[in-house]
Amino acid sequence: MTFCSLRYLQALLFLLGFLAQLGYLFSADSGRSDNQFSAEKGESQSESGSANRPNYVLQPQDVLKVFIFQHEDLNKQIEAVQVSPEHTISLPLIGVVSLREKTARQAEQIIREAYNRDFLVNPQVSVLVVKYSERSVNVIGQVGKPDRIPFPQEKGLTIIEAIALAGGPTRLADLRRVKLTRKYEDGSSSVEEIDVSAMMNKGSRGAVLLRTGDVIFVPERIL
Repeated sequence: MTFCSLRYLQALLFLLGFLAQLGYLFSADSGRSDNQFSAEKGESQSESGSANRPNYVLQPQDVLKVFIFQHEDLNKQIEAVQVSPEHTISLPLIGVVSLREKTARQAEQIIREAYNRDFLVNPQVSVLVVKYSERSVNVIGQVGKPDRIPFPQEKGLTIIEAIALAGGPTRLADLRRVKLTRKYEDGSSSVEEIDVSAMMNKGSRGAVLLRTGDVIFVPERIL
C-alpha cells in the first residue's frame, strides 16, 4: 500500500468514526419510548414550540414570558422580557433581577421571592422561554464544510460533534493538534490545543464541551 493510499484510508476511518458518532446521537433520540415522549410533551412548552427543559441555563438575548397567576395587569407588562447582556431582566415593581447561570425554574423561585417580599402574597410564578438566543460555534480549517455551526438549544455540543457537523475532517486534517479559541466576558481569551483523535479512540468519552462563540481550528497535517 502506498503512503498516499494509507493516508487516505486513515482519513476515511476518521470520517466513518464521526458518522458513527452522529448515528449514535440520532438513534439515542429516536429510541426513546413512547412513554418518555409523552412525558416530555407534558412539560411546559414555549410559544415557539420548543420544550423548556429544566436544565437549560438562560442566556443573554433569550426572550422570556413571565406569568403571575391572577395578576393580569402585571402579566400584560411582562409577556416578552429579553435577558440583557448582563444576564438580567427588568420587571415591574421589583426592578432588575439577575438570572446569571440560572435555569427557568430557578428564575421562577427568584422572581417569586422578590414579589412576595414586598408586593404580593405567595405569588405563583411561571417562566417560559418563548425565543432562544442565536448561538453558534465556528469550525474552520481542514474540514469538509468550514462554517458557523448552530449550537443546539437546551443541550450541549462537543468538539467532536462540531467537527462532524462541519463535514468531518479532510484527508489532510491533523486531529491531534486541533485548536480551541474561547473568549470570556471580561474580554480575555484562551487558546487550547486538543487531541481530538485520542478522544475519538476513547469513544468520545471526555470530549470537550463547547461554549457559544468558540472557534475550532483544524490544522493541516505536516507531511
